[in-house]
Formats: sequence, structure tokens, C-alpha cells
Amino acid sequence: MVKLVVFVMVVAVAKSLGNKCDVPPEFWCGSEKVARHCQVTEQCHRFYEPNADKVRFALYYESMCPGCRDFFRTQLTKTFTALKDIMDLTLVPYGNAWEKKDASGRWNFTCQHGEDECVGNLIETCAIHLLKNISIYFPFISCIEHDEFGTPQFSAKKCAKQQGIDLQPIMDCSTSSLGNSLLHQMALKTEALNPPHEYVPWVTLNGVHTEDIQKKAEGDLTALVCDTYKGSSKPAACNKKTGLHHSRRKL
Repeated sequence: MVKLVVFVMVVAVAKSLGNKCDVPPEFWCGSEKVARHCQVTEQCHRFYEPNADKVRFALYYESMCPGCRDFFRTQLTKTFTALKDIMDLTLVPYGNAWEKKDASGRWNFTCQHGEDECVGNLIETCAIHLLKNISIYFPFISCIEHDEFGTPQFSAKKCAKQQGIDLQPIMDCSTSSLGNSLLHQMALKTEALNPPHEYVPWVTLNGVHTEDIQKKAEGDLTALVCDTYKGSSKPAACNKKTGLHHSRRKL
């Protein structure tokens, strides 16, 4: 019913402007090419785009995992940079860690790649919480994940300087009870996955994980997000073909 009303509105506006396109009206908003040919691009965008939800994509990872870093480098950073207008991205830095509460009520975390990884998870979790805006914290976290040779503390210092971010509040958070509680929330999000994660990086698309989605995300995340998005107007990156790549998973 909604689509019918929108279609009628597009046709009405176009005809009021004297549009006499040789393509039947029902096809006008079917593609960018036809919309341009019939001179109704603006009308199609105006009436159709507000009804398109962003593609929800979540990455469950850990800060020093080689496969996770590979996914940032080869897929996530370029895709989110190009498609952030149609992509709702969630980062969950916890992965294959585990936690245990001590007598004081504080959570003790053990991470797959050692203590530095726990520190990295805490830094990135605090950055997400304190910086709030993904346009600010994503480049910072992406920069850390691109740096394969430094400790998380060293990478964070370097990346904060590059991004113009005040690092001290983030580092203070990472050693505080707040940071401890925030990472526990990341643990709960990870443990709530259905099906449970079996490796990292682990992804969900609009809340769903399948091996097919995982494979497509690792091979060409841009194409996956573009194909999933239902809006009539897609970013220019959706018209470009990218090469396939498979990230290294770490069980």
C-alpha cells in the first residue's frame, strides 16, 4: 500500500511538470538510469529514500587478532568510509575472551592473545563510549587495528595524535571501574549471539549470522552492504566492483 501511494505521488508530481516519458510510469523509479531518462530522479529520491533503513552490520572481534586486523584493513575500513550514509555499524571488541568476577565485584578478563589484547579491548571499548560519534571513534579504532607492530597503548597514542583525539580520558577509563563495566557489557553482547560465535572476526547482517553472510563479508563487504540496502539511490561505491579477499579467521 505504501509503495502504491509513493508511486502515485511520483507520477503526479512528474506529470504536473509536463513529463511525457516514453517509459511506462511503473518503471520510472526502478533504476537510476530510467529515473534520469524520465527526468524524475529528484522525485524518486524524495519519496523513496526516507523509507529505506540503513544496513545494520556488526563486527565481533578482539584487538590483537590477526584475522580481525586483516578484516579491518581489507574490508571494513574502506566499506564504512564509502558507505557510512547507508550503514549502521556496531563494533564489539571482546571476541574469544572470557571473564570471571572476583570477590570485590570487579570483572577479571583473560584474552586469547594475552594481557595486551585485554588492554586493547578496554581502550577501544572506552573510545566507543566516550567519543560516542562513530565518525570520530571509527577512524581512531581503525587506525589502531591497522597497526600490527605496536602494543595497543603505543598504537592508541599514535592514532590519537593523528586523529586529534584527547587520549587521556580514554586511558583513564580503560583502567577504571567504568571501563571494567563497559567491557563486561561487550562480553554480554558477545555471549548473547545466536548462533554463538565460533571464531573471530564474526559478523552479523541486520542481526543475522550465516556462513554465507560471513563468506560474502570477508570476500566483498562493499558489495554485500550495497546489495542489502533497499534504497533507490545508492552511493557511488556501489557501482564499483572490488576484488575478492578472504580474511584469516582465528578460532
